[in-house]
Amino acid sequence: MDAQAQESFREFVATRTPALLKTAVLLSGGDRHAAEDLLQNALVKAAGRWHRIDDPEAYVRQILYRQQVSRWRLKWPRRELAVAEPPESPKSAVRDGAGAAELRIVMRAALARLTTRQRTVLVLRYFEDLPEADVARLLGCSVGTVRSTTHRSLAKLRGLAPELAALDGPDPGTGRQPSRDHSPVSPVSSVEVQP
Repeated sequence: MDAQAQESFREFVATRTPALLKTAVLLSGGDRHAAEDLLQNALVKAAGRWHRIDDPEAYVRQILYRQQVSRWRLKWPRRELAVAEPPESPKSAVRDGAGAAELRIVMRAALARLTTRQRTVLVLRYFEDLPEADVARLLGCSVGTVRSTTHRSLAKLRGLAPELAALDGPDPGTGRQPSRDHSPVSPVSSVEVQP
C-alpha cells in the first residue's frame, strides 16, 4: 500500500469506526469484545484490497455481515443466560429521562438471547434498513428464508421482552395498531372499506 492509500485508509478508519462498531455490537449480540474483533478482522481484510475498493463503507459492512454469518455456521449453540426480571412498565419509564436507556438495555439483552442468525437478520432489516432482497443476497439465502426468519425472530423478541410490546399501543392519531411485522404497508391494503 502506498503512502496515499495508507493515509486514505487511516482517515476512513478514524471517521467510520464508531458507526461500524455500532453495527458490529448489534451483530454480536451486545458483546463489545466480539464486536471489536469482528470489526478489526473486517478492516484487516479491507486494508489488503484497499486500492481496489470503490465504496469502502459498503465493502467493510459486507465483510462484517459475512464474517458474522460464518461465525453462526461454525459456532456451537450457546446456553441462554438467566437474567433478572425487567422493570414493570417501560411505557411509564419512557416518560422520564431514564426510560430510553432502560429500553436500550432491555432490547440489547433480548437481542443477545436470539440466535446469531436471527439477530443478524433483524440488524440488517431494521438497523441497517435493508430490503429483504438485499439481506437475502448478503446472507446467501432466499427472500422467503429472510421473511420467515424475520417473522420468527420478531416473535421470539416479543416473547423475550414483552415490556417492549407495551410500546406498540394504538397510534394516537389514527387509533390503529402499528404493523406487527414492521413491513411496509401498501396504500391499497391500508384503505378502509365502508360497508
